[in-house]
Amino acid sequence: MSSVNKVVLAYSGGLDTSVIARWLQETYQCEVVTFTADIGQGEEVAPARAKAEALGIKEIYIEDLREEFVRDFVFPMFRANTVYEGEYLLGTSIARPLIAKRLVEIANETGADAISHGATGKGNDQIRFELGAYALKPGIQVIAPWREWHLGSRESLMAYCAEHQIPVDFSNAKKKSPYSMDANLLHISYEGDILEDPWIEAEEDMWRWTVSPEAAPDQAEEVELTFRAGDVVAVDGKHMSPAQVLETLNRRGGAHGIGRADIVENRYVGMKSRGCYETPGGTILLRAHRAIESLTLDREAAHLKDELMPRYAKLIYNGYWWSPERRMMQAAIDETQAWVNGDVRLKLYKGNVIVTGDALRTRCLTHRSRPLRKIRVLMTKKMPQALLS
Repeated sequence: MSSVNKVVLAYSGGLDTSVIARWLQETYQCEVVTFTADIGQGEEVAPARAKAEALGIKEIYIEDLREEFVRDFVFPMFRANTVYEGEYLLGTSIARPLIAKRLVEIANETGADAISHGATGKGNDQIRFELGAYALKPGIQVIAPWREWHLGSRESLMAYCAEHQIPVDFSNAKKKSPYSMDANLLHISYEGDILEDPWIEAEEDMWRWTVSPEAAPDQAEEVELTFRAGDVVAVDGKHMSPAQVLETLNRRGGAHGIGRADIVENRYVGMKSRGCYETPGGTILLRAHRAIESLTLDREAAHLKDELMPRYAKLIYNGYWWSPERRMMQAAIDETQAWVNGDVRLKLYKGNVIVTGDALRTRCLTHRSRPLRKIRVLMTKKMPQALLS
């Protein structure tokens, strides 16, 4: 076991990471710095400070990253119309590079020589955190307790808390949802329990953000989105920040049963996993973005984007957000978005997002791209009919 003087821990304040904090102190005899991020998970993050202090933590970081999350991660991803394996809008995947980035930055600020996370050894998150950290600081050490310790169950974690006098709300712990859940401003996910059997339908009371389409209002709701350079900047004419846009669309979409997905996905670690997801705002954004692009993008540019998208989605899913190839693809995608400006009108109705109108606000083609478009039109007009049929 290599020597560690100080480690930055991604800390939620829950049972797992509270155990990890004490385990790191005892196993590595090191100082622990905690980092708690508010990325819109819908839970109060302030209590994490008191919990960390009770564990003897001296350096505690608690940060509101909601705007950065949507502006620098969610919006760039949606400029590519990103969907993994046809259905998953990558709500968990896209949050991990931001957390990895801050872990490394805090390690640099505090002089820590390692970071740690609470991802288990069977999921994708361990890879996402670690690839992100190594990309941003190749020499950093990553400690993954779930791959090292002997604690293999919730019961063993609670016993560890009792033995080491770790303050935990046991009454609340006993009421824990049977599902493994992850939430942020883009989505909430559910895994485990009855979902392990793909033949069993998800229970209706599992869903937290959306009503069932059957119970949604009988009257459609209209919403108008304004795009600038591929990003939504206003809803119904009201200018909003990126996080405000997503919060608003989550609320309005959820009320109409929009954004549910129940899928079996292929994980990078080599297994299939069933997951249920609620992504109401993201579902609306994706539909609207494709609609405005249909009006503003050159045909071949639009088709090339569609060809690149599955590879781009796989890079994010597998944890390669900070890779050279993802950055290269992002530069190409963003080049096309300069012309994606206008308004999209939609109806939200019983799980459906229906486009009812598109309108341009600025010219979508520059002087450089107009000749190419004219050449394509002229070639099409002059080609023999036999070649066109």
